Amino acid sequence: MELHQLKPTHKNKKIKRVGRGGKRGNFSGRGTKGQNSRAGRKLAPVIRELIKRYPKLRGYRAQIAPKDTAVVNVGALEKNFNAGDVIKPAVLLEKKLVRRIKGKTPKVKVLGKGDITKSLVIENCSVSKQAKEKIEKASGTVK
Repeated sequence: MELHQLKPTHKNKKIKRVGRGGKRGNFSGRGTKGQNSRAGRKLAPVIRELIKRYPKLRGYRAQIAPKDTAVVNVGALEKNFNAGDVIKPAVLLEKKLVRRIKGKTPKVKVLGKGDITKSLVIENCSVSKQAKEKIEKASGTVK
């Protein structure tokens, strides 16, 4: 088989030529006059200008959480630790509750999702207000 022997398996689709009389009228759905009605018009996408403007706005990227912080909830501490245990970032790494970030032990923040009944000692971790209340209510301490 050679190139001149190949044939398409489907019929050729006829393209609709608009703006040459017939049912579409003389403006053929493009409106009247101006850049948008001309052939070969090229407009810059509007969204590009919006995207370029963003870094100039106040507070741009201000709400992004720091990427070197790992998050642990109080409910996870309840499941994985016994009463009286000392909780540090290194201990959380051993128990695989947090991962290393760029090969280093991450900063850890304890959040208040879940319930806690065991008294735990938390060191070298930042703790949310709600989590601190729950831990201290369960007679634990935050250092």
